[in-house]
Amino acid sequence: MTAVFREGRAWVYAMFAAIVLSASLGGLSQTGLNAMLSQVCSEFGISTGVGQWLATIYMFVIGAIVPLSSFFMGRFRTKDLVLLSAGLFIGGALLAACAPNFWMLLFARIMQACATGLLMPLTQTFSMTRFPEGRKATAMGISGIAMGFAPNIGPTIGGSMVDAFGWRSFFWMLAGIALAIALACAFLVQRHDDASYPAGIDPISFVLCTTGFGGILMACSYASSYAVLDPHVWGPAVVGVATLVAFFLRQTRIERPMVDPSIFKSRSFNAGFAALCLLTASFMGITLLVPLYIQGLCGGTAFEAGIVLLPGTVTALVMNPLAGYLTDKIGVRPVTVVAGLFLATGSAMMAFCDASTSLGVVACIQAIRQIGVSSLIGPLTSFSLSQLKGKCISDGSGFGLAARQTSASVGTALMVFCLEGAGLAGEMSFHAAFGVSAVCAIGCLLVILRRVR
Repeated sequence: MTAVFREGRAWVYAMFAAIVLSASLGGLSQTGLNAMLSQVCSEFGISTGVGQWLATIYMFVIGAIVPLSSFFMGRFRTKDLVLLSAGLFIGGALLAACAPNFWMLLFARIMQACATGLLMPLTQTFSMTRFPEGRKATAMGISGIAMGFAPNIGPTIGGSMVDAFGWRSFFWMLAGIALAIALACAFLVQRHDDASYPAGIDPISFVLCTTGFGGILMACSYASSYAVLDPHVWGPAVVGVATLVAFFLRQTRIERPMVDPSIFKSRSFNAGFAALCLLTASFMGITLLVPLYIQGLCGGTAFEAGIVLLPGTVTALVMNPLAGYLTDKIGVRPVTVVAGLFLATGSAMMAFCDASTSLGVVACIQAIRQIGVSSLIGPLTSFSLSQLKGKCISDGSGFGLAARQTSASVGTALMVFCLEGAGLAGEMSFHAAFGVSAVCAIGCLLVILRRVR
Protein backbone atom coordinates (compact mmCIF):
# COMPACT_ATOMS: atom_id res chain seq x y z
CA MET A 1 0.00 0.00 0.00
CA THR A 2 1.28 3.45 -0.87
CA ALA A 3 2.06 5.60 2.15
CA VAL A 4 -0.44 8.42 2.69
CA PHE A 5 1.58 10.66 4.99
CA ARG A 6 4.94 11.34 3.38
CA GLU A 7 6.43 14.65 4.50
CA GLY A 8 5.91 18.04 6.04
CA ARG A 9 3.18 18.91 8.52
CA ALA A 10 0.96 15.93 7.59
CA TRP A 11 3.79 13.50 8.38
CA VAL A 12 4.51 15.21 11.72
CA TYR A 13 0.86 15.04 12.78
CA ALA A 14 0.44 11.41 11.67
CA MET A 15 3.63 10.27 13.35
CA PHE A 16 2.79 12.23 16.48
CA ALA A 17 -0.64 10.57 16.63
CA ALA A 18 0.91 7.10 16.32
CA ILE A 19 3.44 7.83 19.05
CA VAL A 20 0.92 9.34 21.49
CA LEU A 21 -1.68 6.61 20.95
CA SER A 22 0.91 3.85 21.36
CA ALA A 23 2.35 5.45 24.49
CA SER A 24 -1.18 5.90 25.84
CA LEU A 25 -1.71 2.14 25.64
CA GLY A 26 1.41 1.77 27.75
CA GLY A 27 -0.01 4.15 30.34
CA LEU A 28 -3.31 2.31 30.22
CA SER A 29 -1.61 -1.01 30.83
CA GLN A 30 0.49 0.45 33.63
CA THR A 31 -2.49 1.20 35.88
CA GLY A 32 -5.31 -0.88 34.40
CA LEU A 33 -4.20 -3.91 36.38
CA ASN A 34 -4.51 -1.99 39.66
CA ALA A 35 -8.30 -2.32 39.70
CA MET A 36 -7.92 -6.04 39.02
CA LEU A 37 -5.18 -6.68 41.57
CA SER A 38 -7.47 -8.29 44.13
CA GLN A 39 -8.79 -10.79 41.58
CA VAL A 40 -5.32 -11.55 40.21
CA CYS A 41 -3.93 -12.12 43.71
CA SER A 42 -6.88 -14.37 44.54
CA GLU A 43 -6.53 -16.44 41.36
CA PHE A 44 -2.79 -16.99 41.80
CA GLY A 45 -2.90 -17.30 45.61
CA ILE A 46 -0.52 -14.44 46.38
CA SER A 47 -0.60 -11.56 48.87
CA THR A 48 -1.16 -7.91 47.96
CA GLY A 49 2.48 -7.21 48.85
CA VAL A 50 3.64 -9.73 46.24
CA GLY A 51 0.98 -8.68 43.77
CA GLN A 52 2.10 -5.05 43.90
CA TRP A 53 5.22 -6.10 41.99
CA LEU A 54 2.99 -6.22 38.92
CA ALA A 55 2.71 -2.46 39.34
CA THR A 56 6.15 -1.59 40.70
CA ILE A 57 8.10 -3.75 38.22
CA TYR A 58 6.34 -1.95 35.39
CA MET A 59 7.52 1.41 36.69
CA PHE A 60 11.01 0.11 37.41
CA VAL A 61 11.50 -1.36 33.93
CA ILE A 62 10.34 1.89 32.34
CA GLY A 63 12.87 3.67 34.54
CA ALA A 64 15.60 1.30 33.35
CA ILE A 65 14.74 1.61 29.65
CA VAL A 66 14.10 5.34 29.20
CA PRO A 67 17.72 6.44 29.90
CA LEU A 68 18.56 4.51 26.72
CA SER A 69 16.23 6.76 24.72
CA SER A 70 19.07 8.83 23.23
CA PHE A 71 20.69 5.66 21.91
CA PHE A 72 17.48 4.37 20.31
CA MET A 73 16.45 7.73 18.88
CA GLY A 74 19.92 8.30 17.49
CA ARG A 75 20.20 4.89 15.84
CA PHE A 76 16.65 4.12 14.72
CA ARG A 77 14.16 6.00 12.60
CA THR A 78 11.01 7.15 14.37
CA LYS A 79 8.68 4.81 12.49
CA ASP A 80 10.94 1.80 13.12
CA LEU A 81 11.06 2.62 16.82
CA VAL A 82 7.27 2.84 17.03
CA LEU A 83 6.85 -0.51 15.26
CA LEU A 84 9.49 -2.16 17.44
CA SER A 85 7.75 -1.03 20.61
CA ALA A 86 4.37 -2.10 19.20
CA GLY A 87 5.67 -5.60 18.58
CA LEU A 88 6.98 -5.87 22.15
CA PHE A 89 3.75 -4.51 23.59
CA ILE A 90 1.50 -6.83 21.58
CA GLY A 91 3.62 -9.83 22.54
CA GLY A 92 3.47 -8.86 26.22
CA ALA A 93 -0.30 -8.31 26.10
CA LEU A 94 -0.92 -11.71 24.48
CA LEU A 95 1.36 -13.44 26.99
CA ALA A 96 -0.44 -11.71 29.89
CA ALA A 97 -3.83 -12.75 28.54
CA CYS A 98 -2.72 -16.40 28.52
CA ALA A 99 -0.48 -16.35 31.64
CA PRO A 100 -0.86 -19.62 33.60
CA ASN A 101 0.84 -18.27 36.74
CA PHE A 102 2.04 -15.11 38.47
CA TRP A 103 5.62 -15.30 37.16
CA MET A 104 4.52 -15.52 33.55
CA LEU A 105 2.25 -12.52 34.09
CA LEU A 106 5.16 -10.65 35.67
CA PHE A 107 7.35 -11.39 32.62
CA ALA A 108 4.56 -10.20 30.33
CA ARG A 109 4.40 -6.95 32.28
CA ILE A 110 8.14 -6.52 31.81
CA MET A 111 7.73 -6.85 28.03
CA GLN A 112 4.99 -4.24 28.00
CA ALA A 113 7.03 -1.93 30.19
CA CYS A 114 9.99 -2.19 27.79
CA ALA A 115 7.73 -1.09 24.95
CA THR A 116 6.34 1.80 26.99
CA GLY A 117 9.84 2.84 28.05
CA LEU A 118 10.87 3.14 24.40
CA LEU A 119 7.95 5.43 23.57
CA MET A 120 7.52 7.75 26.54
CA PRO A 121 10.71 9.80 25.94
CA LEU A 122 9.93 9.85 22.22
CA THR A 123 6.61 11.65 22.84
CA GLN A 124 8.43 14.45 24.66
CA THR A 125 11.41 14.72 22.30
CA PHE A 126 9.14 14.68 19.25
CA SER A 127 7.01 17.46 20.77
CA MET A 128 10.03 19.65 21.51
CA THR A 129 11.87 19.12 18.21
CA ARG A 130 9.13 18.75 15.57
CA PHE A 131 6.79 21.56 16.61
CA PRO A 132 7.57 25.29 16.31
CA GLU A 133 7.86 27.80 19.16
CA GLY A 134 4.46 28.78 20.43
CA ARG A 135 3.10 25.27 19.86
CA LYS A 136 5.54 23.14 21.85
CA ALA A 137 3.67 23.35 25.16
CA THR A 138 0.42 22.57 23.33
CA ALA A 139 2.02 19.50 21.75
CA MET A 140 3.44 18.52 25.13
CA GLY A 141 -0.02 18.89 26.64
CA ILE A 142 -1.47 16.56 24.02
CA SER A 143 1.32 14.07 24.61
CA GLY A 144 0.46 14.36 28.31
CA ILE A 145 -2.60 12.25 27.50
CA ALA A 146 -0.22 9.28 27.49
CA MET A 147 1.12 10.18 30.94
CA GLY A 148 -1.96 11.71 32.55
CA PHE A 149 -5.25 10.64 30.98
CA ALA A 150 -4.33 7.06 30.03
CA PRO A 151 -2.96 6.01 33.46
CA ASN A 152 -6.02 7.49 35.16
CA ILE A 153 -8.61 5.83 32.94
CA GLY A 154 -6.79 2.51 33.30
CA PRO A 155 -8.47 1.52 36.60
CA THR A 156 -11.88 2.54 35.24
CA ILE A 157 -11.53 0.34 32.16
CA GLY A 158 -9.85 -2.44 34.12
CA GLY A 159 -12.50 -2.38 36.83
CA SER A 160 -15.39 -2.56 34.38
CA MET A 161 -13.78 -5.35 32.34
CA VAL A 162 -12.81 -7.53 35.29
CA ASP A 163 -16.39 -7.52 36.58
CA ALA A 164 -17.89 -8.20 33.14
CA PHE A 165 -15.40 -10.48 31.38
CA GLY A 166 -12.53 -11.29 33.76
CA TRP A 167 -9.12 -9.65 34.08
CA ARG A 168 -7.60 -11.42 31.07
CA SER A 169 -10.02 -9.63 28.73
CA PHE A 170 -8.19 -6.38 29.46
CA PHE A 171 -5.02 -7.68 27.83
CA TRP A 172 -6.87 -9.08 24.82
CA MET A 173 -8.28 -5.60 24.30
CA LEU A 174 -4.84 -3.98 24.57
CA ALA A 175 -3.37 -6.40 22.04
CA GLY A 176 -6.14 -5.69 19.52
CA ILE A 177 -5.85 -1.90 19.77
CA ALA A 178 -2.04 -1.99 19.61
CA LEU A 179 -2.20 -4.17 16.50
CA ALA A 180 -4.56 -1.71 14.80
CA ILE A 181 -2.26 1.24 15.56
CA ALA A 182 0.80 -0.69 14.37
CA LEU A 183 -0.85 -1.64 11.08
CA ALA A 184 -1.97 1.95 10.47
CA CYS A 185 1.53 3.23 11.15
CA ALA A 186 3.14 0.54 8.98
CA PHE A 187 1.00 1.16 5.89
CA LEU A 188 -0.04 4.80 6.14
CA VAL A 189 3.04 6.65 7.42
CA GLN A 190 6.17 7.09 5.30
CA ARG A 191 9.50 5.98 6.78
CA HIS A 192 11.83 9.00 7.14
CA ASP A 193 15.57 8.87 7.60
CA ASP A 194 15.35 10.86 10.82
CA ALA A 195 17.86 9.02 13.02
CA SER A 196 19.46 12.27 14.05
CA TYR A 197 22.93 11.42 15.31
CA PRO A 198 25.33 8.49 15.76
CA ALA A 199 24.72 7.13 19.23
CA GLY A 200 26.62 4.69 21.36
CA ILE A 201 25.96 3.08 24.69
CA ASP A 202 28.26 2.65 27.65
CA PRO A 203 27.40 -0.71 29.28
CA ILE A 204 28.94 0.29 32.61
CA SER A 205 26.80 3.43 32.78
CA PHE A 206 23.68 1.42 31.98
CA VAL A 207 24.42 -1.11 34.72
CA LEU A 208 25.13 1.66 37.25
CA CYS A 209 21.96 3.55 36.33
CA THR A 210 19.74 0.46 36.46
CA THR A 211 21.30 -0.78 39.72
CA GLY A 212 20.91 2.64 41.31
CA PHE A 213 17.24 3.09 40.54
CA GLY A 214 16.56 -0.61 41.16
CA GLY A 215 18.22 -0.57 44.57
CA ILE A 216 16.08 2.32 45.75
CA LEU A 217 12.94 0.65 44.44
CA MET A 218 13.81 -2.67 46.10
CA ALA A 219 14.43 -0.95 49.44
CA CYS A 220 11.03 0.73 49.35
CA SER A 221 9.28 -2.47 48.31
CA TYR A 222 10.88 -4.47 51.13
CA ALA A 223 9.84 -1.76 53.61
CA SER A 224 6.30 -3.17 53.56
CA SER A 225 7.57 -6.53 54.86
CA TYR A 226 10.62 -5.67 56.98
CA ALA A 227 11.57 -3.11 59.62
CA VAL A 228 13.21 0.07 58.32
CA LEU A 229 16.53 -0.85 59.98
CA ASP A 230 16.50 -4.37 58.51
CA PRO A 231 19.33 -5.05 56.01
CA HIS A 232 16.71 -5.96 53.41
CA VAL A 233 15.68 -2.30 53.46
CA TRP A 234 18.78 -0.22 54.10
CA GLY A 235 21.12 -2.53 52.16
CA PRO A 236 19.53 -2.01 48.71
CA ALA A 237 19.02 1.69 49.52
CA VAL A 238 22.72 2.20 50.22
CA VAL A 239 23.70 0.28 47.08
CA GLY A 240 21.21 2.27 45.02
CA VAL A 241 22.40 5.66 46.20
CA ALA A 242 26.07 4.69 45.88
CA THR A 243 25.71 3.41 42.33
CA LEU A 244 23.75 6.49 41.25
CA VAL A 245 26.59 8.66 42.57
CA ALA A 246 29.05 6.48 40.64
CA PHE A 247 26.84 6.82 37.55
CA PHE A 248 26.92 10.62 37.66
CA LEU A 249 30.67 10.69 38.24
CA ARG A 250 31.22 8.43 35.26
CA GLN A 251 29.11 10.66 33.00
CA THR A 252 31.54 13.52 33.63
CA ARG A 253 34.58 11.42 32.67
CA ILE A 254 33.64 9.52 29.51
CA GLU A 255 33.65 10.89 25.97
CA ARG A 256 30.09 9.89 25.11
CA PRO A 257 28.05 9.90 28.32
CA MET A 258 24.79 8.02 28.51
CA VAL A 259 23.26 11.19 29.99
CA ASP A 260 24.96 14.51 29.31
CA PRO A 261 25.56 16.00 32.78
CA SER A 262 25.27 19.52 31.35
CA ILE A 263 21.47 19.16 31.52
CA PHE A 264 21.75 19.91 35.23
CA LYS A 265 23.25 23.32 34.48
CA SER A 266 19.80 24.40 33.34
CA ARG A 267 17.81 25.98 36.18
CA SER A 268 14.53 25.28 34.41
CA PHE A 269 15.42 21.60 34.00
CA ASN A 270 16.31 21.26 37.68
CA ALA A 271 13.11 22.97 38.82
CA GLY A 272 10.89 21.02 36.45
CA PHE A 273 12.72 17.80 37.29
CA ALA A 274 12.09 18.22 41.05
CA ALA A 275 8.46 19.25 40.63
CA LEU A 276 7.68 16.39 38.24
CA CYS A 277 9.29 13.78 40.51
CA LEU A 278 7.13 14.95 43.42
CA LEU A 279 4.06 15.09 41.19
CA THR A 280 4.59 11.53 39.94
CA ALA A 281 5.20 10.21 43.45
CA SER A 282 1.93 11.82 44.51
CA PHE A 283 -0.44 10.64 41.81
CA MET A 284 0.75 7.30 40.39
CA GLY A 285 0.27 5.39 43.62
CA ILE A 286 -3.27 6.74 43.90
CA THR A 287 -4.34 4.59 40.95
CA LEU A 288 -3.43 1.56 43.09
CA LEU A 289 -4.57 2.98 46.43
CA VAL A 290 -8.09 4.14 45.48
CA PRO A 291 -9.22 0.71 44.19
CA LEU A 292 -7.90 -0.90 47.39
CA TYR A 293 -9.68 1.77 49.45
CA ILE A 294 -13.00 1.34 47.63
CA GLN A 295 -12.93 -2.46 47.59
CA GLY A 296 -11.21 -3.07 50.93
CA LEU A 297 -12.35 -0.35 53.33
CA CYS A 298 -15.63 0.74 51.73
CA GLY A 299 -16.76 -2.71 50.55
CA GLY A 300 -17.28 -1.61 46.95
CA THR A 301 -16.66 -3.46 43.69
CA ALA A 302 -13.90 -3.11 41.12
CA PHE A 303 -16.38 -1.38 38.83
CA GLU A 304 -17.27 1.16 41.54
CA ALA A 305 -13.58 1.81 42.09
CA GLY A 306 -13.21 2.59 38.41
CA ILE A 307 -16.29 4.84 38.43
CA VAL A 308 -14.86 6.87 41.33
CA LEU A 309 -11.83 7.69 39.17
CA LEU A 310 -13.90 8.42 36.06
CA PRO A 311 -14.73 12.14 36.63
CA GLY A 312 -11.07 12.96 37.15
CA THR A 313 -10.19 10.89 34.12
CA VAL A 314 -12.61 12.79 31.88
CA THR A 315 -11.26 16.04 33.28
CA ALA A 316 -7.75 14.94 32.35
CA LEU A 317 -8.73 14.46 28.71
CA VAL A 318 -9.70 18.13 28.55
CA MET A 319 -7.07 19.65 30.85
CA ASN A 320 -3.97 18.01 29.33
CA PRO A 321 -4.15 19.86 25.98
CA LEU A 322 -5.85 22.95 27.46
CA ALA A 323 -3.07 23.50 30.00
CA GLY A 324 -0.47 23.23 27.23
CA TYR A 325 -2.36 25.75 25.09
CA LEU A 326 -2.67 28.20 28.01
CA THR A 327 1.04 27.83 28.74
CA ASP A 328 1.87 28.87 25.16
CA LYS A 329 -0.47 31.89 25.51
CA ILE A 330 0.06 33.23 29.05
CA GLY A 331 3.19 31.52 30.35
CA VAL A 332 4.06 28.57 32.54
CA ARG A 333 3.92 30.16 36.01
CA PRO A 334 0.22 31.12 36.26
CA VAL A 335 -0.86 27.77 34.84
CA THR A 336 1.33 25.69 37.15
CA VAL A 337 0.60 27.71 40.30
CA VAL A 338 -3.17 27.32 39.89
CA ALA A 339 -2.79 23.64 38.96
CA GLY A 340 -0.50 23.06 41.94
CA LEU A 341 -3.13 24.50 44.26
CA PHE A 342 -5.74 22.11 42.86
CA LEU A 343 -3.35 19.17 43.31
CA ALA A 344 -2.40 20.04 46.90
CA THR A 345 -6.00 20.80 47.94
CA GLY A 346 -7.43 17.60 46.49
CA SER A 347 -4.63 15.45 47.91
CA ALA A 348 -5.02 16.95 51.40
CA MET A 349 -8.79 16.40 51.32
CA MET A 350 -8.30 12.76 50.31
CA ALA A 351 -6.20 12.13 53.43
CA PHE A 352 -9.32 12.69 55.57
CA CYS A 353 -11.60 10.22 53.73
CA ASP A 354 -12.80 7.21 55.71
CA ALA A 355 -15.25 4.31 55.38
CA SER A 356 -18.23 6.61 55.84
CA THR A 357 -17.25 9.00 53.04
CA SER A 358 -19.65 8.64 50.12
CA LEU A 359 -18.28 7.49 46.79
CA GLY A 360 -19.64 10.68 45.20
CA VAL A 361 -17.52 12.83 47.51
CA VAL A 362 -14.45 10.71 46.82
CA ALA A 363 -15.08 11.07 43.07
CA CYS A 364 -15.28 14.88 43.41
CA ILE A 365 -12.05 14.98 45.40
CA GLN A 366 -10.33 12.85 42.79
CA ALA A 367 -11.57 15.24 40.09
CA ILE A 368 -10.01 18.17 41.96
CA ARG A 369 -6.72 16.30 42.23
CA GLN A 370 -6.82 15.32 38.59
CA ILE A 371 -7.31 18.90 37.42
CA GLY A 372 -3.99 19.61 39.11
CA VAL A 373 -2.21 16.53 37.80
CA SER A 374 -3.37 16.96 34.21
CA SER A 375 -2.60 20.67 34.16
CA LEU A 376 0.94 20.15 35.45
CA ILE A 377 2.39 17.32 33.36
CA GLY A 378 2.65 19.08 30.00
CA PRO A 379 3.61 22.59 31.20
CA LEU A 380 6.23 21.34 33.66
CA THR A 381 7.73 18.96 31.09
CA SER A 382 8.01 21.62 28.38
CA PHE A 383 9.41 24.07 30.96
CA SER A 384 12.05 21.58 32.11
CA LEU A 385 13.24 20.92 28.53
CA SER A 386 12.88 24.48 27.21
CA GLN A 387 16.52 25.50 27.72
CA LEU A 388 18.04 22.27 26.37
CA LYS A 389 19.29 21.83 22.82
CA GLY A 390 20.01 18.93 20.46
CA LYS A 391 20.85 15.62 22.09
CA CYS A 392 20.39 17.16 25.54
CA ILE A 393 16.63 17.24 24.91
CA SER A 394 16.43 13.46 24.59
CA ASP A 395 18.92 13.04 27.47
CA GLY A 396 16.84 15.29 29.71
CA SER A 397 13.62 13.62 28.64
CA GLY A 398 14.98 10.11 29.16
CA PHE A 399 16.67 10.67 32.50
CA GLY A 400 13.77 12.76 33.77
CA LEU A 401 11.33 9.99 32.95
CA ALA A 402 13.58 7.39 34.58
CA ALA A 403 13.71 9.41 37.78
CA ARG A 404 9.97 10.02 37.67
CA GLN A 405 9.18 6.34 37.22
CA THR A 406 11.39 5.56 40.20
CA SER A 407 9.66 8.34 42.15
CA ALA A 408 6.33 6.75 41.22
CA SER A 409 7.61 3.38 42.42
CA VAL A 410 8.86 4.89 45.67
CA GLY A 411 5.57 6.70 46.25
CA THR A 412 3.57 3.55 45.54
CA ALA A 413 5.80 1.45 47.80
CA LEU A 414 5.49 3.96 50.65
CA MET A 415 1.71 3.91 50.34
CA VAL A 416 1.67 0.09 50.41
CA PHE A 417 3.99 0.24 53.43
CA CYS A 418 1.42 2.39 55.23
CA LEU A 419 -1.27 -0.19 54.39
CA GLU A 420 0.64 -3.34 55.29
CA GLY A 421 3.89 -2.67 57.13
CA ALA A 422 3.37 0.30 59.45
CA GLY A 423 1.27 -1.53 62.02
CA LEU A 424 -1.75 0.69 61.37
CA ALA A 425 -5.23 -0.77 61.09
CA GLY A 426 -8.22 0.03 58.92
CA GLU A 427 -8.94 3.69 58.37
CA MET A 428 -5.68 4.89 59.95
CA SER A 429 -3.62 2.97 57.41
CA PHE A 430 -5.48 4.62 54.54
CA HIS A 431 -5.20 8.06 56.16
CA ALA A 432 -1.43 7.54 56.34
CA ALA A 433 -1.19 6.24 52.78
CA PHE A 434 -3.19 9.13 51.34
CA GLY A 435 -1.09 11.42 53.55
CA VAL A 436 2.03 10.34 51.64
CA SER A 437 0.38 11.54 48.44
CA ALA A 438 -0.59 14.85 50.09
CA VAL A 439 2.95 15.53 51.32
CA CYS A 440 4.38 14.95 47.83
CA ALA A 441 1.68 17.17 46.29
CA ILE A 442 2.42 20.02 48.70
CA GLY A 443 6.13 19.61 47.98
CA CYS A 444 5.43 19.91 44.25
CA LEU A 445 3.49 23.15 44.85
CA LEU A 446 6.31 24.62 46.92
CA VAL A 447 8.86 23.91 44.18
CA ILE A 448 6.59 25.59 41.64
CA LEU A 449 6.11 28.67 43.84
CA ARG A 450 9.83 29.05 44.41
CA ARG A 451 11.45 27.94 41.18
CA VAL A 452 9.10 28.07 38.18
CA ARG A 453 9.18 31.42 36.37
